[in-house]
Amino acid sequence: MIAVIDIGSNSVRLMLWANGKTILKKILTTRLGAGMENRCLAKPSMERSAEAVSFFYREAIAFGAEQVFAFATAAVRSAENRDEFVALVKDLTGLVIDVVSGGEEAELAALGALQNGDGIVIDVGGASSEVICVQKGGTVFAKSFPIGAVTLRERCRDDEACTKRFVRTVFEELTKMQGNVYAVGGTATALACLRLELKEYDAERVQNCFISKSGLHSLTEKLFSLTVEERKKLIGMEESRADVIAGGACILTEIADKLGADGITVSDRDNLEGYLYARGIV
Repeated sequence: MIAVIDIGSNSVRLMLWANGKTILKKILTTRLGAGMENRCLAKPSMERSAEAVSFFYREAIAFGAEQVFAFATAAVRSAENRDEFVALVKDLTGLVIDVVSGGEEAELAALGALQNGDGIVIDVGGASSEVICVQKGGTVFAKSFPIGAVTLRERCRDDEACTKRFVRTVFEELTKMQGNVYAVGGTATALACLRLELKEYDAERVQNCFISKSGLHSLTEKLFSLTVEERKKLIGMEESRADVIAGGACILTEIADKLGADGITVSDRDNLEGYLYARGIV
């Protein structure tokens, strides 16, 4: 059994992999990217996230994991004090965090969702959003944009006009691309849960859930029309994501529009699986 821990800007996630497939995924929302000042991670955010990594590490070992890998994305790679966080995790667990670049993060998302196939993958994270297009087995476009659901919330709060205006500016360089469009990450799976009205997360139902262009716009408008407390009452809403989901939906919708997509196909397979493929572990 192999364990992979993804240290994201919004959450820390654990995946257990055995016999050629994912057997378990778990998540703890820690908001590592929240409250950054002068490009430095806040001490409480680092402590919460490091404790989550330690908890998942112990759990993985208890499950029988023979190898445990950990990688970190936007919040850590952009932080001036990232070495402090890396050292904190190493002290607690002995793990050496692999801090991936924006390009690598896009590649991991593509490998997880496409599994060496062709298509376009969108990954809206907490502090960054990635877009990658694979055609005939080769990458023709890949870019990481420095905005995600958490950092967008901190910039615009729940101001719909501010959010949409800023998001349009960030992604103005994107143009139409050919290929089926897939979406991974917490924003995408959260929207799938809302679309399907899932009372409990069901990976099999989330996998390949299609949300049309009009459906994306409708969900985004609905989320902006509600308060955070009202969003928490929606069937399928993960309470810890209620404050950032409207902005995340806005990012996903804007990217899909720029790509000329008629909708997105949500994938539960993401950069956790992609990390195993990219590193040649499986």
